[in-house]
Amino acid sequence: MCLGAGVSVALALLSSLLWGTADFLGGTATRRLPAAVVVGGSQVVALICLAPLALVFGARPDNLLVGGLAGLAGVLGLGTFYAALASGTMGVVAPIAALGALLPVGVGLVRGESPSGLQVAGIIVAILGVVLASGPELSGGASVRPLVLACLAALGFGLVAVLLADGAKGPPGAVVVTLLVMRSTSVGLLLLALGVAAGRGFRTGVVPGDLRLLAAIGIGDAAANACFALASRSGLLSVVSVLASLYPVVTILLARQLQAERLLPLQVVGSLATLGGVVLLAAG
Repeated sequence: MCLGAGVSVALALLSSLLWGTADFLGGTATRRLPAAVVVGGSQVVALICLAPLALVFGARPDNLLVGGLAGLAGVLGLGTFYAALASGTMGVVAPIAALGALLPVGVGLVRGESPSGLQVAGIIVAILGVVLASGPELSGGASVRPLVLACLAALGFGLVAVLLADGAKGPPGAVVVTLLVMRSTSVGLLLLALGVAAGRGFRTGVVPGDLRLLAAIGIGDAAANACFALASRSGLLSVVSVLASLYPVVTILLARQLQAERLLPLQVVGSLATLGGVVLLAAG
């Protein structure tokens, strides 16, 4: 494997680690704060972190368009994901949302990408592992609302992956500018929504201690997006998107270690399967 492909794999896995950690923190935050507050607060932090970096780069028209669309998709994905977490369970929500990786995989194949036989096997094994590790009890009495929200989250996450990959093309500064425009769009939409809600008597319920948690979520999410965008510059979108979609496993392991949540035997099998899929993808 060439150096560029190896770096791409590492960045994609790092994005999965960061997204999984941010989702764990986001799921924790939504237990006491409204989903809109968690998403809005974390996006503001991400925007503040990206703004100084983007000052040295010039925005191109395609950056503005792709970044704006990615911001819309990001609001859809994160908003519905955290809302699903607030009304459902991680074991049901996470596997559905993670399957948003199928969209960039399909786009990559349509655009002519040709993964090797080992990589195709790795894609299949990794996706299956994500579903199993996230919890297979879709018939465990879950209501329809979180399932619908999780499907919308999958659509949003899939669109973000495709748009970030497109926005990352060109000079190195394209990544930073695309991310900045994406965050600016999402923050603008969320602040507008929160302003309307505040006018109707909505209260955020945020206390000073929550700000550190929201900051950690925002920084983790922004860093994950950057890693994914950079990974897509030198790797196949159909492969990178699967590696980056392993984040539910990270979330589950954190919940197991920090909140003493028990892993079902099938979840253990799923975790091992994801690792096997990563090995196949890297070997390809």
